[in-house]
Amino acid sequence: MPSDAKILIVDDHEDTLYALESALAPLGYRLGRATSGDEALKQVLRGQVGLLLLDVRMPGVSGLDVVRYMRRVEQTQHIPVVLLTGFGPDQELTATAFALGVADLVMKPIDPWTLRTKVRYLYDTHRRRLALEEENRALRALVKDGPEAPGRPARPALPHPDPRVPVQRAQGAHTDSLEQDRT
Repeated sequence: MPSDAKILIVDDHEDTLYALESALAPLGYRLGRATSGDEALKQVLRGQVGLLLLDVRMPGVSGLDVVRYMRRVEQTQHIPVVLLTGFGPDQELTATAFALGVADLVMKPIDPWTLRTKVRYLYDTHRRRLALEEENRALRALVKDGPEAPGRPARPALPHPDPRVPVQRAQGAHTDSLEQDRT
């Protein structure tokens, strides 16, 4: 997720979009909007979305349909989704939503302070998770290439956190010292 990824707000009612944008504006995140499930999927697949606030019941492609599709596509399956509903508590909806991996289900009318708190936590957590994944990829590449890869200087041995464990030397340094001992 790029650092400028937006929070996408999806609802088929213009007044709800405006209210949600107003509630989230103090966070300072980039916000986007969509008025249909199809439009939301297009924006999500472009890769610029870091969190999705999604109305459950919309004409055409519903919010649950959007989530079902997102969870089948590798590039979108980990984007956090907050489902919004104005139809009150519904056990079946709740069970379905959480089975799909939705981060939260929020009832309308929405308390702006509560929404900002949830959004800040989910968005920042998702960004940190992606940063860790990127760091892991970089570390795996270093390990895969090895410390003595052509064109890369040998890395110094790092001390073990437990002082009782001896420092491990690079292969070349160990064999050189053995050769010196034999002579």
